[in-house]
Amino acid sequence: MSRTDPQVAVRLPPDVKAFLKAEAKENASSQNSEIVRALRASMRAKGWSSTHPQEGEVG
Repeated sequence: MSRTDPQVAVRLPPDVKAFLKAEAKENASSQNSEIVRALRASMRAKGWSSTHPQEGEVG
């Protein structure tokens, strides 16, 4: 990922933020990486792949 990738601002409940921070520390990664990891796991679980259309594309 690079700084040119699309960005999104999210609001997290305090307990979710604390969990995210702890997971990032435990895995020696950034909080952003932990969010991407969790979303990719959810995508795989639902059978979503990189062949699905991207946001704004017609599929």
